[in-house]
Amino acid sequence: MDRRTFLQTLPALTVLGSTVPSLAQELQPITLLKPQTTGGASVLDALQQRRTIRNISTRTLPDQMLSDLLWAAFGINRQKGSFDRPGRTAASASNAQEIDLYVALPAGVYLYEAAAHRLAPVVAGDFRARSGRRAAAAAPVNIFYVVDIAKYAKAPFQEPGLRDPEVQKSYYYVATGLIAQNVYLFAAAQGLAAHFHNCDKTNTPREFKLRPDQRVLFAQTVGYPA
Repeated sequence: MDRRTFLQTLPALTVLGSTVPSLAQELQPITLLKPQTTGGASVLDALQQRRTIRNISTRTLPDQMLSDLLWAAFGINRQKGSFDRPGRTAASASNAQEIDLYVALPAGVYLYEAAAHRLAPVVAGDFRARSGRRAAAAAPVNIFYVVDIAKYAKAPFQEPGLRDPEVQKSYYYVATGLIAQNVYLFAAAQGLAAHFHNCDKTNTPREFKLRPDQRVLFAQTVGYPA
């Protein structure tokens, strides 16, 4: 069996989680499992359990857990939301949906595409340490919150604040907080650990191949408690 044939026999997320450098060079788009959108703990129970847990295990999240996590963070929960655009699990100004989730896993960095519910490859290699926390570098998932300023110009409703840089800043910080809280509540409901924190804003834009109108804001580390 040649190497390419071998790779094709592996489940997508098995390749994704591999630390073998030769495998990391061939990142492919990952179609996530259909998210489980019912059941689980109640909102009140999740709020009761919500907390920051910094000690996170290196244990890999199951495929279904990763899928559910990203959907809970900023997935599509209705096809017709505000201004006739799909609605997401977190609000955004004029439904601009300006926050992108860059997901750093052991094999590489992926962009979460909510419409297709998949991970699109960005760059191969282990960049989890760019989350800026020592423990996070070995945690299974690091989510980087990146704002795309260009999306304000594409929003379906162009209210004046979308053109004001200072107002934009207030909007994208609030949007990030809403998504991060979704992650916290999901983690609390599922018995996971989550930690929202600052990150490396110097090297990450270049390494993640970001455009000039994209800005790295924060990171959030997720995994099982250590």
